[in-house]
Amino acid sequence: MYSHILIPVAFDGDHPTKPAEQVAHTLSAPGARVTFLHVMEELPAYAVNYIPEGYDKETRDAVQAQLDGKAGNFAKGEAQVIHGHSGRTIVDWAGDNGVDLIIIDSHRPGLADYFLGSTAARVVRHAQCAVHVLR
Repeated sequence: MYSHILIPVAFDGDHPTKPAEQVAHTLSAPGARVTFLHVMEELPAYAVNYIPEGYDKETRDAVQAQLDGKAGNFAKGEAQVIHGHSGRTIVDWAGDNGVDLIIIDSHRPGLADYFLGSTAARVVRHAQCAVHVLR
């Protein structure tokens, strides 16, 4: 059983979190912390001028509200929204916060994933804790 479970959440398509939540309920120790984490990618410098003022804060607040709702399904649920590069930031956050299981959703890899690697693949390769991949 795991005492701190991390569920990274991507808002880039149809990736429901219910399967990850079910796995977390099954694998969590009594009193376990479950953290829902969304990593907001840094905008390229050339795109910053085209983004409306306040867009970042509005987006962050909307994502935080959705994650808070998901975290509410757990006694010790919490939600975090941070900036960074998804794969690297998830692994770093897990290491810095004592995570012992990451439950991450994966999509069917496309051609670009074979050359660049998907976020789930990077997490699996570099995480210092157990990783459960859902497909």
